[in-house]
Amino acid sequence: MEEGLSQNKTSPDFKEAVLSAFGEKEKDLRSYSPLAFAFLGDAVYSLIARTIVFGRGNRQAAKMHNETSRDYVSAKAQARIGDAMQPHLKEEEADIYRRGLHASPEHHAKNATLQEYMKATALETLCGYLYMKDCLPRFLELMQESLSDLSKGNTENG
Repeated sequence: MEEGLSQNKTSPDFKEAVLSAFGEKEKDLRSYSPLAFAFLGDAVYSLIARTIVFGRGNRQAAKMHNETSRDYVSAKAQARIGDAMQPHLKEEEADIYRRGLHASPEHHAKNATLQEYMKATALETLCGYLYMKDCLPRFLELMQESLSDLSKGNTENG
């Protein structure tokens, strides 16, 4: 497992290319709120989920959308994945997750409890944070471990 951790850096090309193309510079990540990371993490997480589903083969877009929503991108699904992820988090990651969990969003999903929505926000916060730190492979590793645990029924809260 440590071998995978040694390659925890995302190629910064994409993020740097976007920032550079629009004249933006990287800022000190300590200055960002959990909800700012969740804002970005929502998009990155959605792209990850859509890529997983896309990789399962060509189908109607509506079917891929439904699978993505059901299995990955709904607040309920993200809460389950976040619960499964917690035992795998390093101290810094757990701290970022907790910050997201205790953030105060202005609204929450219609089809989820407030607790589920907060867990989904925490997952998105961690995703956005690791993306901005160029550590997206670490988030992908956490996703793999969490989804594996869920498929085996090995979760603390599940």
